Amino acid sequence: MSRRFWLFKSEPSCYSIADLKNAPESVDCWDGVRNYQARNFLRDEIQVGDGVFFYHSNIPQPAIVGLARVTRAGYPDHTARDPRSGHFDPRATLERPIWYMVDVQFVAAFPRPLARNEFRDHPALSGMEVMKRGSRLSVQPVSTGQWQAVLALAGIAEDP
Repeated sequence: MSRRFWLFKSEPSCYSIADLKNAPESVDCWDGVRNYQARNFLRDEIQVGDGVFFYHSNIPQPAIVGLARVTRAGYPDHTARDPRSGHFDPRATLERPIWYMVDVQFVAAFPRPLARNEFRDHPALSGMEVMKRGSRLSVQPVSTGQWQAVLALAGIAEDP
């Protein structure tokens, strides 16, 4: 299967690109996703080596702020079984995990955040899932063309 690309959203007050960079070996699990469509991407489609845009959401200027790479494909989200976790789901069991996560590694922070409103007039980016009204999906597919266009906007000459 060829490499795919994704946009992962996180509120920087909950988990930022700096948090990922500062994690041991700059690798951490992407946990707490509680939407079935996003769960299906995590469980069934996202693979080791896939590229990830790290998107800061729920801030005055939502933006793609950097890059990550998937280092472990989908596996059960342990936070769903932890009653002390803000992501606890009493329906989740070892036999029936319900929720999934992947591991990602920090690759790079962009020299400047690429604000969502910059994509509106860009032919390759105006159709991104993140641009659709009401789109709240925290894990979204990104096309190869969109991936390359964002890298170009960020001033990154080649795919890291």
